[in-house]
Amino acid sequence: MDEEALLKQFAAQFAHGPDDADDTDAAAAAQGADSTANQVADDADQSPATFDTQQFLNGLDAIFDRHTAATEAGPYLEQAMVDAENAGDEAGLLTVLNETMGFYRSQGRHKENQWIVQRALELAARMGLTTGTSEAWATTLINCATSMRAAKQYDQAEDLYHQAQSVCRHSLAPTDRRLAALHNNLSMLYSETNRPDKAELELREALRIIEASSVNPDADIDVSSSHTNLALTLLTEHKLEDAHWHAAKALEIYRTGHLEHSAHYASALAGFAQVCFAERRYADAVTGYRHALAVIEECYGKDTDYWRITADNLRQAEEAAAQAGVTVDNAGVAGDAGALPQSGSRLPNSPAQGKTGANAASSPSTVSVSTGSAGAAEAVSACPVSGLKLARAFWTQMGKPMIAAKYPQYAGRIAAGLVGHGSECYGFDDAYSQDHDFGPRFCLWLTDEDYAAIGEQLEVDYEALPRKFSVDAQGRVTFEAHARSDASGAFPAAGAGSTVIPDAANAPTPGTATHDTATAESGAASSDVAEAMTTPIDAPLSPVTPRAQGANRRDGVFRIGDFFESITGYHTAPAQTAPHEWLMLQESTLAAATNGEVFADPTGLFSKTRQGFKNMPDDVRLALISKRLGMIAQAGQYNLPRSLKRGDGAAAWLSIHEFVQATASLVFLVNVPMVVGYMPYYKWQFAALRKLSGSMFALLPNVGEQLETVMRLSSAVCYGGAGFGEGGKGAAPAIEKINDIVEQIAVDIVKELKREHLTTSGETFLEWQRPYVEDHIASDDPVLKSL
Repeated sequence: MDEEALLKQFAAQFAHGPDDADDTDAAAAAQGADSTANQVADDADQSPATFDTQQFLNGLDAIFDRHTAATEAGPYLEQAMVDAENAGDEAGLLTVLNETMGFYRSQGRHKENQWIVQRALELAARMGLTTGTSEAWATTLINCATSMRAAKQYDQAEDLYHQAQSVCRHSLAPTDRRLAALHNNLSMLYSETNRPDKAELELREALRIIEASSVNPDADIDVSSSHTNLALTLLTEHKLEDAHWHAAKALEIYRTGHLEHSAHYASALAGFAQVCFAERRYADAVTGYRHALAVIEECYGKDTDYWRITADNLRQAEEAAAQAGVTVDNAGVAGDAGALPQSGSRLPNSPAQGKTGANAASSPSTVSVSTGSAGAAEAVSACPVSGLKLARAFWTQMGKPMIAAKYPQYAGRIAAGLVGHGSECYGFDDAYSQDHDFGPRFCLWLTDEDYAAIGEQLEVDYEALPRKFSVDAQGRVTFEAHARSDASGAFPAAGAGSTVIPDAANAPTPGTATHDTATAESGAASSDVAEAMTTPIDAPLSPVTPRAQGANRRDGVFRIGDFFESITGYHTAPAQTAPHEWLMLQESTLAAATNGEVFADPTGLFSKTRQGFKNMPDDVRLALISKRLGMIAQAGQYNLPRSLKRGDGAAAWLSIHEFVQATASLVFLVNVPMVVGYMPYYKWQFAALRKLSGSMFALLPNVGEQLETVMRLSSAVCYGGAGFGEGGKGAAPAIEKINDIVEQIAVDIVKELKREHLTTSGETFLEWQRPYVEDHIASDDPVLKSL
């Protein structure tokens, strides 16, 4: 039961509930007639003149009340989308899309959900919501972000969550439960990206908001769900005592309020079972998982990720119980191991009253995991971890403690991360990337005021940070927690010794199958410490090139505006009403300004500025799509075959280059840069295209591979290649193959344009599709129209 599976289990669980702000918002926004799902279904074949949002919501609630969502909700939601669209009710359609996102998440239908996310964002933009602070926009952002998170598109999800935070500050009351949903979802993202400390803080804030807004917190499902989520995060931090208290509290709330009939009861049962597993109470874990599976099967069916993951967790718990010699009868009742907390039973001391679990490492219930034999690995020629991971470890272990010690009054105002130029900022670095401009580094971003006060000294302290580190066999990075010899770089270490940042994919978690069997059976705590296989590395790892120095430096301390100006020429993104400025910015420039990761941003100002560059106006996106269609037609469909007929290999070669560039760009534009990012510069263009195409919900997913085939054949097509002879007869099969691929790509593009309702034409010569696309440009600015 690894952490990723566990988090996925609870990320997918709610079709309604605390991590789906859309349900609360939609119910509050809709007013009117009452109806049943059957009545709506009877009218499904009609095209209504109006769409009744409240009737739609009532029908959906009826489906969930009957526990028939697994078979009925999908068709019901799809028909509602058609009805709302036919009625021209954009607000109603947005409500349906929000509800659909929640349901698709619960079913693990992430690929289909990408279409819903994109439709929702585009619809909100068309409705003019994206420039305001409406509740509907806040809700849509939260749901889109949560869907992206569930699909493991973490960078896009985090950007959308931060944008939602900015909107929510202005549109929602302090006790609005959608704020709690936002904190809850952010916590899941932080957990899934190995930031449990931030996850815990977000969950505690979510719990505070929900309890403050509740009429009866002791019988409130949302309060219970928050306790469960907090328990799971505390579990990843090995705070078992705290985790047990919150997991048991969640079950107590369900039983106090007689809420066991709720579908969400399964999450509380499975959460408590996971805690029991970590405590080696295997019989109780089996009991909890069996009860949870029964609820899941009744409410969601077996064909869901939620059911499959819980079933796998049950299997592992049963195996562990068998190995420990604990018997559990078929009903799931443990012999002498005790039972799940019952209504009225006394909980352990509250974490606020008793021991907090901070010293859980010495508790008998703490599991120690051995990672392998001792000994040092042979030296390697390159750092074995990615630049982003190295940067995060450097910030967490060196930078953050230094700021806390030397600049405590500014600690809540400094943003940190790694963004900008460099292959590691895109996540594409490898051993070959490390011969220049590579090593432990991060950026610190300050307001103009703060930079004037501390910028120069902070830069000195940053440069003085120790950069010697080791990487163990599991890829964990450890920096030596002592300053360099010069006094200006000294700062108090936060605790004794060095700190290890575990890799989220490899870090052992309670409940995995890697526990030592003898230790588990005896129940005694192991004092063994995992002895790492390390490769000491002392930075700098590689020389710094001239273009990464001075004003073009890639790390250190920056004013926020200066940082973005150094990349784009703008302190902040051009105005949404300035399309000519957007069109002057290359996509690769925008990619460099919006890539990488933000490790900390207490004020949100850096992320807001960064998000501004990611939020390309839709009119500009459509204008660029039109331009790309024109170049694909001109270079690939028209000039390429004519150049080949002339025997002009050089012209054909350049035509292929223009065709490939335009087509790759169009793929990113169609997938929406705010969701997937921008196409980077040529060196990493195909690495980014492969990554995008490999996403489970990418639009035009086959185009990248088709373009690579065109490039592989281009030598034979343009210059004959070995054994062909330039312009010779042997090149004909390659020419035919390329022409077929070009036309197939055009066919696929037209299909996508139709699906996006950007065209009604089936014409596959893409030049003729441009007027249809440009008809959707709302602005009259002539710079956006090319026809």
